[in-house]
Amino acid sequence: MIRVLLADDQVLVRAGFRALLDAQEDIEVVGEAADGDEAVRKVRELAPDAVLMDIRMPLVDGLAATRTITADPALEAVKVVVLTTFELDEYVFEAIRSGASGFLVKDTEPDELLRAVRAVVAGDALLSPGVTRRLIAEFAARSKAPAAAAGLEQLTDREREVMALVGIGLSNEEIARRLVVSPLTAKTHVSRSMVKLGARDRAQLVVLAYESGLVRPGWLG
Repeated sequence: MIRVLLADDQVLVRAGFRALLDAQEDIEVVGEAADGDEAVRKVRELAPDAVLMDIRMPLVDGLAATRTITADPALEAVKVVVLTTFELDEYVFEAIRSGASGFLVKDTEPDELLRAVRAVVAGDALLSPGVTRRLIAEFAARSKAPAAAAGLEQLTDREREVMALVGIGLSNEEIARRLVVSPLTAKTHVSRSMVKLGARDRAQLVVLAYESGLVRPGWLG
């Protein structure tokens, strides 16, 4: 059972999400929060598998709350999907940098929202369909200059190659086709790279790929 916390200051929004999620056999809403502070407290209390986190909330916003959650080693297993009514570049950039495993706009179709929850809990990164690979590259271009990522030298040549392909937005299946290996082998290389670099999920691996200079903006495969 996937346990989800809803963090949004709009009661009706939370009610709508709860109705959708609780109707699924494999998903349970375990709590709600109306601001970032409450979200952090509830996450520590309830240890959900995933948090649907609104960006614009009173007191402490969703991005600050996401940073607090993802920086806490005790909450390493908690995945955050950032939700907003605005699909603006700076929000995507900041959400990824804050440690979010996914980013969706609130008018996302119900099936896409459900897929997002299941995907991030399974360890996959998820961006709204409207957030393209080009947008990820723009994020990298606006970030700090490339610097050697701690632990990058631990990766094998194949793991570095796979990490670069993750960085340009390829799925495990696409990586497998590109390298002529099985999807399971591709997934194994991705998982080993994450472990060696201390990346909590695929989204963070994308950030590390760009910030280390392993991938550069425009390398979209």
